[in-house]
Amino acid sequence: MPKSILNILSWLGLVLTLLPSVLVFIGAIDFPLHKTLMLVGTVLWFATRPLTLAKEPN
Repeated sequence: MPKSILNILSWLGLVLTLLPSVLVFIGAIDFPLHKTLMLVGTVLWFATRPLTLAKEPN
């Protein structure tokens, strides 16, 4: 997979990890949806971020 796509997916995972907490705090979403979004974001972040940080072979 191209590194640019992995980079976008890793940033999306980070946003899905941080944003739901703010949305629950202001009352925009309920807690079960918050837990689901946080889980998806965490899995996405930990699955893609190490691949974007890996050095390419020379």
